[in-house]
Amino acid sequence: MKILKTYPADDGFYMPAEFSEHYGCIMIFPHRRDSWQYGAYAARKAFCEVIETISLSEKVIVCARYDDYDSARFMLSDRVKIIEMESDDSWARDVAPTFVTNGNTIRGIDWGFNAWGGLVDGLYFPWDKDNKMARKLCDVLDVDTYNFRDFILEGGSIHTDGEGTLITTEACLLSKGRNPDMSKEEIEDMLKRTLGVKKIIWLKSGIYNDETNEHIDNICAFTSPSNVVLAWTEDQNDPQYKMSKSCLDILENSTDAKGRKITVHKLPLPKPVMITKEECEGLDDMNGEPTRTPNERLAASYVNFYISNGHILCPQFGDENDKKAVEILQNLFPTRKVKGIYARDILIGGGNIHCITQQIPKF
Repeated sequence: MKILKTYPADDGFYMPAEFSEHYGCIMIFPHRRDSWQYGAYAARKAFCEVIETISLSEKVIVCARYDDYDSARFMLSDRVKIIEMESDDSWARDVAPTFVTNGNTIRGIDWGFNAWGGLVDGLYFPWDKDNKMARKLCDVLDVDTYNFRDFILEGGSIHTDGEGTLITTEACLLSKGRNPDMSKEEIEDMLKRTLGVKKIIWLKSGIYNDETNEHIDNICAFTSPSNVVLAWTEDQNDPQYKMSKSCLDILENSTDAKGRKITVHKLPLPKPVMITKEECEGLDDMNGEPTRTPNERLAASYVNFYISNGHILCPQFGDENDKKAVEILQNLFPTRKVKGIYARDILIGGGNIHCITQQIPKF
């Protein structure tokens, strides 16, 4: 593995769309007891359902800590590759490499990771194990990696169509805990040079109470070139309404890098999901403070789905809109089977199916 100091776009590399063909997927076996209730038992069952479904159509690599390797091996089928690797938590989307391709070869980008805001508004400390994972995974895969550890970025904060267009949120990428010394224009230039995109569509915000500073992957995602899904509510008394409406206005007045109008498909949100007292009691404190409080609203969204070669893995919440979300996604992805996975036990940790996965493009 070579550690590169050039820019991917200068080398002819770009970030492909998630809906393009994959080699595989990276995930991390959950373990952190202040993220995952009651020793992560329920979370592990949910993770395993996600892992096994993805493994039906692409390779899955699961990183497990030394103490958790035997449990992971026991719970997972022999289709799944498990490697021993230390981590601070289990958000592969944000700590694994972002992969870029030139059409034949892939390379990884090793961004800096500071737990979604560092000492300003980060969610845990330390985060050094997570920050080392991208480079280690490139070593495991034997792919060269670009060193951009001085630029803070998480995979959940960017989404691309693979044809030159990227969407993100100002709430996240312009937050004070990431790259405060860089202007919006400088950040945009960095994204273009590293991801090979030509146009960036900046949405103002994401999902209400999303503790990642409102990642794009919870509010909006490309389903095909010039087509996106947008998390939506008709309840004008919900604080999410104004946030989603702002996104809709921007998207409907945008074109992609090829000049095509963006078509928006509204994906209804579930009713607000609140964490219960019993669930909070199952979480360890962090430095003597609780990580959740009863009736805290969780950032539930059907947009946080994963696109595998054979399936769309859609979060389910026991809500009346669960079935509708599956139907909408099935119409948008006619060549893949949409599978709903009950994901409340993942959501309690702070994210969902897309957040715990990171695709490896075909190479």
